Amino acid sequence: IEVRALLAQAKKRGRYPGVLFVHGRRGLGELVQKKVKRLAARGLIVLAPDVYDAHNIDAFPYEHDYALEETVNKGVDALLKIPGRTSKKICLVSHTRGGYYSLKVAVTKNRQLKEVACYVSWYPHMQDPNAPEPSQVYGYAPEADELKIPTMIFIGEDEQYQRRRPIESAVKQLKDKGRDVTLIVYPGVGRAFDFRPENVRTFADDLAAKDANRRAAEFVTRHLGQ
Repeated sequence: IEVRALLAQAKKRGRYPGVLFVHGRRGLGELVQKKVKRLAARGLIVLAPDVYDAHNIDAFPYEHDYALEETVNKGVDALLKIPGRTSKKICLVSHTRGGYYSLKVAVTKNRQLKEVACYVSWYPHMQDPNAPEPSQVYGYAPEADELKIPTMIFIGEDEQYQRRRPIESAVKQLKDKGRDVTLIVYPGVGRAFDFRPENVRTFADDLAAKDANRRAAEFVTRHLGQ
């Protein structure tokens, strides 16, 4: 299949860490593209494939099409071919449902510790979207227990309960296993604090978004080098 993608990097010439940005249910629309560019401006090469467009899926799908996972996996291969990266490895960066797609690529597609060095996600969906409702609220994807690469996750303290609980449960289990995982919780903000439109944004959203972008870029750079 043909996959359209946005490729962004800092204006200054040089070598930069490579990131595969995996969008969520919103798709790769204008607001998400701005997020990709903001990350790139902090010294990253960011490849963001439009996986919904590739499968003729409209934005905000309810069910999960498992074929998307292989398309994201192919995105790793595409990024590895892009020159100017500081490392032979890349990091997976995502938000919302893209966090689940990235998790499956890292674990099920066996890319972690090989081509993928770290996992970063904003309020990720940590459960199979097709799982029954009780599993959505009280469980989390079993693949999360097998995540072995350094991980950083961002959420707002007002995150939806049915999303926050699986994230915190997965993070706790990873910490109990001695894994390198960091959960950042921002006060005074909720879901989508990093790309809410201007007419509903708050100062707290701006502070959280800026801090998360900085932390994400530093985290990726630390694991992929400058």
